[in-house]
Amino acid sequence: MPYTLQLRREARQIFQAGIDAADPYLAVKRHLHFSEGQLKIALNDGGCRSGPWRNIHLMAFGKAACGMAKAALAILPPDLLVPNGTVVTHYPNVTPLENLQVIGADHPLPDASGYSAARRLAEQAQAARLGDLVLVLVSGGGSALIPYPAPPVTLAEEITVTDLLLASGAGIKAVNCVRKHLSVLKGGGLAKLVAPADLHTLILSDVLGNDLASIASGPTVADDTTYADAITVLTQFGIWQKLPDAIQHHLTQGQLGRIPETPKPGDPLFLNVGHTLVGGNDISVNAMIECAQNLGYVTEVYSWQLTGEARLAADKLACYAKQTNKPFALLAGGETTVTLKGQGRGGRNQELALAFALAAKKYQLSHSWAFLSGGTDGRDGPTDAAGGLVDAGSLKRIELAGLEPLSLLEDNDSYRALQASDDLLFTGATGTNVADLQILLLRP
Repeated sequence: MPYTLQLRREARQIFQAGIDAADPYLAVKRHLHFSEGQLKIALNDGGCRSGPWRNIHLMAFGKAACGMAKAALAILPPDLLVPNGTVVTHYPNVTPLENLQVIGADHPLPDASGYSAARRLAEQAQAARLGDLVLVLVSGGGSALIPYPAPPVTLAEEITVTDLLLASGAGIKAVNCVRKHLSVLKGGGLAKLVAPADLHTLILSDVLGNDLASIASGPTVADDTTYADAITVLTQFGIWQKLPDAIQHHLTQGQLGRIPETPKPGDPLFLNVGHTLVGGNDISVNAMIECAQNLGYVTEVYSWQLTGEARLAADKLACYAKQTNKPFALLAGGETTVTLKGQGRGGRNQELALAFALAAKKYQLSHSWAFLSGGTDGRDGPTDAAGGLVDAGSLKRIELAGLEPLSLLEDNDSYRALQASDDLLFTGATGTNVADLQILLLRP
């Protein structure tokens, strides 16, 4: 088999190993057990949380919500489980589940279905009583899937600010800082509604570094950001003057102390709140390492937290790759950003892949190589592709289609470029989400 075809096949194989390691069903099964008449929840410090809870209220939201909820149903005894719990996920991941209401919603921009689901979650949280447990299953995408704007901010206005933030190049922590201060549920808001019942959250992380306060905007986690911080983010990224008046007014009133802040660390309401991290991007990267080594590659993790502007990250990676002279696998996990300046279509992984192909030519990378960048959820930006898989012939194929690769990159039109070269990566909805994975395979 020619090297290029072999490299492309092996890159996909390694990527799939990373996705498999983020299986939400198995992640929950590893941390949730029922024995001796009690539910036992594994903690990250090696301990265990249990209790004689009389009722268990189950709710799940995020792209992995159905897989996580299915595992919980297999473990929780029906006589303890409050019927008709709520599961909110992205439309392609909707799977019917017995005794649970599964609701599809949109991502990355919120929609009316997600708003209705968020209101249902709030009602379910408030129905819990002292002596009950609210078991929350959280995965990536939750921020967009459960929009509940703080009145009088409307859903349309929340969609507007989300769209502006995603196009600005702001990192996830900055984006979520704003989201928390426009939401009833985010930034500890859900925990506030659950109190005084017990609350425990199992979290499948899509955030680098696994900051619990950032995953799905931390609905059950204390928030150390402020209204002032949110205004600073919007100002720094040139968004403030573009905002609807209602959002400016809400945030300004919060900064002046006329609207209560999000619950902060040390708030007594968190005394009965626990969290367990059940999976994340680092676990998937480790699975890719094992797979690449089994394929015979000398393997190195280029970055555990690949961030920054996608095209700049691609340039640095290509420059680094030029230094090797042996069969090599450079692996990374992360979440780059794209500052939209053009009118094209694509996502951060597609832009990273196209930019890498251009950078490989710039640095005259002489090896046979293949580079894959993909979202573990199977969707990259507002497209049907998970990302891109390029090789040394990609630019030529784009040009043979009558297109100019650099111009397409400048127009943020990576989807069109990679479609022309047959380099779009399609996986379909994977049912999980632990950010992005990158694989560069080289054979001198």
